[in-house]
Amino acid sequence: MNERIFLSSPHMSGNEQKYIDNAFETNWIAPLGPNVNAFEKEMAAYAGTEDAAVLSSGTAAIHLALELVGVQQGDTVFCSSLTFVASANPILYLGAEPVFIDSEEETWNMSPVALARAFEDAQAVRKLPKAVIIVNLYGQSAKIDELIAICDRYEVPVIEDAAESLGSSYKGKKSGTFGKFGIYSFNGNKIITTSGGGMLVSDDVDALDKARFLATQARDEAPHYQHSTVGYNYRMSNILAGVGRAQLEVLDNRVETRRNVFNRYVKSLGEIDGVHFMPELDGTFSNRWLTTLTMDPELIKITPYQIIDQLARENIEARPVWKPLHLQPLFGGCKFYPHGEDDVVCERLFAEGLCLPSGSNMTVKQQEKVIEVVKKILMAV
Repeated sequence: MNERIFLSSPHMSGNEQKYIDNAFETNWIAPLGPNVNAFEKEMAAYAGTEDAAVLSSGTAAIHLALELVGVQQGDTVFCSSLTFVASANPILYLGAEPVFIDSEEETWNMSPVALARAFEDAQAVRKLPKAVIIVNLYGQSAKIDELIAICDRYEVPVIEDAAESLGSSYKGKKSGTFGKFGIYSFNGNKIITTSGGGMLVSDDVDALDKARFLATQARDEAPHYQHSTVGYNYRMSNILAGVGRAQLEVLDNRVETRRNVFNRYVKSLGEIDGVHFMPELDGTFSNRWLTTLTMDPELIKITPYQIIDQLARENIEARPVWKPLHLQPLFGGCKFYPHGEDDVVCERLFAEGLCLPSGSNMTVKQQEKVIEVVKKILMAV
């Protein structure tokens, strides 16, 4: 059996055990502790925000961010359509209704044109959204200036879903730091991992203090257990926070490695007619979490799913691009705003898109095998 080549597997630095051992030696095993406090400070320093709150998942961070900006049952929240379901599930947790916004070609992220149209319609019926969730897909920042200018015009807060873009930047400023709140994820497949976990970052220190309060079952100050509001069990353990601290130490190296992976793919596959790699907008720096590309069906007579199946036979993991959320059965009936009347960008990206193995622990030899197999598949059609 050939060695398995994963899409994006966890990559330990070798320094994690030091922080884990310290947690055991000091008996800080439960949620909270010195590693949690230090991880928050270190992440805030890296991102350039006033504060950070470490949580059990990126999904939990989005949930708390929505609650902190006042989203309630019956409200609407605008959200990117081309993203993982975790970006929008918390909208449903709060009984609110998602409205999905199409992508545009230059970043594959939220279309300012579609967002502006959605706001115009919302204003016409006097029901503005309570928040806008902008996703930075596969490490690439959205058109932040244009999108935030639209949201500011209507005084609607932005939640920046940077789950996939930790280590990326937009005009020299770190991804995740442009909205009222930013979200990072440390899931096992992300650029750094704590096995599971997330972070909420913001310049609003009071809001993050409230996030921590809500994330620890909303326990009031009292000698007994007293609760006046609904809370959640969303804090990270001191052990996993130690893993996160060691991972954060090598984040810049992980970004460099993934960009090198991307560049090798472009060099070897980029000249094939019909193959187009995810662009990098001028003034942005992508962590290239996953190497993603599209294939023009007029020039390449094979679908992404057929390629994925053939790669699987060689023990190589590949994936399609995210299925747009407005096409998911869970969100049937939700409003969707396309980029243009006859131009639904996210559906085209889904139909033509492919994610290739991109892990920072993938060897050059393994990548060369992926390239060889992909070339063989494409040359055979």
